[in-house]
Amino acid sequence: MRLARIGNAGEERPVVVAEDGTFLDLSAVTGDIDGAFLAGGGLDRARAALGTLPRLDVPAGTRIGPPVAAIGKVVCIGQNYARHAAESGAEPPSEPIVFLKAADTVVGPDDDVRIPKASVKTDYEVELAVVIGTAARYLDSPADAGAHIAGYAVSNDVSEREFQLERLGQWDKGKNCETFNPLGPWLVTADDLDVPALRLRSWVNGEARQDEVAADMIFDVAHLVWYVSQFMVLHPGDVINTGTPAGVAMGLPGQPYLRAGDVVELEIEGLGRQRQTLTAHTVE
Repeated sequence: MRLARIGNAGEERPVVVAEDGTFLDLSAVTGDIDGAFLAGGGLDRARAALGTLPRLDVPAGTRIGPPVAAIGKVVCIGQNYARHAAESGAEPPSEPIVFLKAADTVVGPDDDVRIPKASVKTDYEVELAVVIGTAARYLDSPADAGAHIAGYAVSNDVSEREFQLERLGQWDKGKNCETFNPLGPWLVTADDLDVPALRLRSWVNGEARQDEVAADMIFDVAHLVWYVSQFMVLHPGDVINTGTPAGVAMGLPGQPYLRAGDVVELEIEGLGRQRQTLTAHTVE
């Protein structure tokens, strides 16, 4: 089952995306797709209502928002693909590298990404995002993780490498700029996917950059959910970005970083496709 939220920012309505790409109105089941919906059996209610949901007449060009509202936190995993660790100049980690992105970095999958003021090294990162469905704390083993996963989505962990790696402090300065986490287009329920086989790809201005499968992760999804639960409570609606494959601009000598006007496209088979235009920083 594919869930989405469509409409202007702050005015999104919940829908199910049918097999033919049309939208089914989920408003009779829930006001929104958020942590309360996920924790309260919302996915089961949505699935049970599929045969009765009315189709929506959605104009072409209607905005798609992030598939989850009111996200509490975005937990990110660094260097979780061996080839990406190598292109970063690092050895594969012996345990997951964890950092946080603020939830206010999350935007829709096709929303513009703003290059920060004074940025010289804005970069893209296609990632498999895990959406938490029920609270997870101190899980006993990775085998327990699946019961806490609502589904998966495409994420772009946009990064400013100079802020992240060349300025004093932690990675946060290069990860939390506004618009730095496009998410979606869909939340795809966990029962519909062969996660290790998922293929992650990205393009910049039509040129292929990243291409690996989730099976290449150093730490798989179950391990990550279990591991993170040892250090913080994962609440319904929280997101885990599970790391990016090789092929980011940082790892391609001579390849320019993102500039205003560039177009980034990202895709995970079965989870949909994103397309963002990079825009220059403006003060509103």
